Amino acid sequence: MTSLAEGVRPDRGGQPEKSEAPRGTATRLARLRAFPVRLIRRRGLRELLLIAAVYSVYDTSRFFVEGRQVTAFAHAVSVLHAESALDFAWEQTVNQAISAHRILALPADYMYATLHYLVTPLVLIWLWRRHRNDYSRARTILMVATIFGLIGFTLMPVAPPRMLPGFVDTMSRYSNLGWWSADASAPRGVGQFTNEFAAMPSLHVGWALWCGWQLVRHGQHRFTQAFGVFYPALTVLVVVATGNHYLLDAVAGVAVVFIAWLAVSGVSRLRPAKVIDLDAHRIVELPEVAAHVPAPRTSATA
Repeated sequence: MTSLAEGVRPDRGGQPEKSEAPRGTATRLARLRAFPVRLIRRRGLRELLLIAAVYSVYDTSRFFVEGRQVTAFAHAVSVLHAESALDFAWEQTVNQAISAHRILALPADYMYATLHYLVTPLVLIWLWRRHRNDYSRARTILMVATIFGLIGFTLMPVAPPRMLPGFVDTMSRYSNLGWWSADASAPRGVGQFTNEFAAMPSLHVGWALWCGWQLVRHGQHRFTQAFGVFYPALTVLVVVATGNHYLLDAVAGVAVVFIAWLAVSGVSRLRPAKVIDLDAHRIVELPEVAAHVPAPRTSATA
């Protein structure tokens, strides 16, 4: 009689049963185990290329505003007039108060120059590793908002407040204490490659709002959720204090994220349910796949 627990036959001296099935099954299982890893690596590479492509488009946006400096300054004046009419023009007061004190201006400069390059990728990585089912939608909203922002830069170049009389360019004033150039927040020597008329909308604020939204929505600790509320508010203060954005730029940054969310939600509702389901389960879990693999046959004799 076969011992199923041990997988051997006592009448053959305890030798394991010979069968071709286990070897074939082991090969299939090995391939199934490798499949999620290959898929994750391939998708991870795709995500990096996609993000790099969007950044490249952002970087080339400066070519669309060359020669439009007069228009950019005219738009800046219009923004200030609109804010004055709304009793919303607080930038100059905040900018002068912060820039007058190095202990306040220098940290604000560093935050403006670095946080959006650090926090946004970290939130993307966190979503990828911890909340993969929600990653694709969140990433798409971020990229659509960025594309909307690029369209805004192209159609309506706006000179930042730091270029206008009565404002202080804090990053230029303290550039000898930082790694950025006097031209913008770019590293020294590459300031001429940045789009200095990309004030409206503020993608600093838009990206910060997106990060805060994801942290509040998916964070499992109070500190994470509190930081999700604090970070966008801090970003608004920093972009205004350094003279890089108007308050209406911040409002526009919030608007592009909201519009991107509406656009992505609308497209998702138009897609077939089966496609949405496949997209939500792009990464196949091994236990789910293994459940469909036939178990190895074991001969049993009485």
